[in-house]
Amino acid sequence: MGYTRKIKQADRGQKRTRLVILFLCGLLLLVVAVPVPKTGEVDKDTKIDGKSGKGETYETDSMADYEKYLEQKTAQTLGVVDGAGKVTVMITLKSTGQKVVEKDQQSTHQTTKEADSQGETRESEEKSLDKTTVYSQGTDGTQIPYVSKENAPEVEGILVIADGGGNAVVAKNLTEAVQALFGVEAHKIKIMKRAPT
Repeated sequence: MGYTRKIKQADRGQKRTRLVILFLCGLLLLVVAVPVPKTGEVDKDTKIDGKSGKGETYETDSMADYEKYLEQKTAQTLGVVDGAGKVTVMITLKSTGQKVVEKDQQSTHQTTKEADSQGETRESEEKSLDKTTVYSQGTDGTQIPYVSKENAPEVEGILVIADGGGNAVVAKNLTEAVQALFGVEAHKIKIMKRAPT
C-alpha cells in the first residue's frame, strides 16, 4: 500500500509541473502575439515633414521656413567646433520635398499556345500592370491619398561664414561636418572667414 501512495504523489507532482509548463507556454504565446510597433515606425495618422536629430519633428509650411530651420540648426551645431567661433550658415535647397503615394499593384501574365492544322505552334504572351492609388479616410469623410514616404528637400549648396573660417584646419573640419550632415559634395560647400566688425 505504501508503494501505490508514492506513485500517486509522484503523479500529482508531475501534473503540477505540467500545469506550470503549460501556463508558461500560454503566457509566452500571449507575449509573442501582442503587436509591438517596430523601431522607427510611425503611426499612420502622424504627419512628419522633416526630421532633425534627437527625434524632433518639424512641419514645413514653406520652403523658406525649412531653409531657415536647417540654417539655424547647422549654425548652432558648427558653432561648437573647436576654433570655429561665431558661425552663420546659408543653405540653398534644390527642390521642395517629395511625397510618395502608396499604390496597389495588380499584375497579370498570360501565355497562350496555339497549334494549327499543319502542326505549327504559336505562342503569345500578354502582360498587364494596373496601379491604383490607396486612399485613407479623412476626419471629415473625404478621401485622402495615403502617403507612404515623404522625402525631405534636397540641399543644393551651403555657405558657412565663421570667425575661424580663415584657418585651413577649421575650414576642413567645417567642410567635413557639413558633408556628414547633408551628404553634399565638397565643391558645393564654401567656408569663409567672417569680416571683423
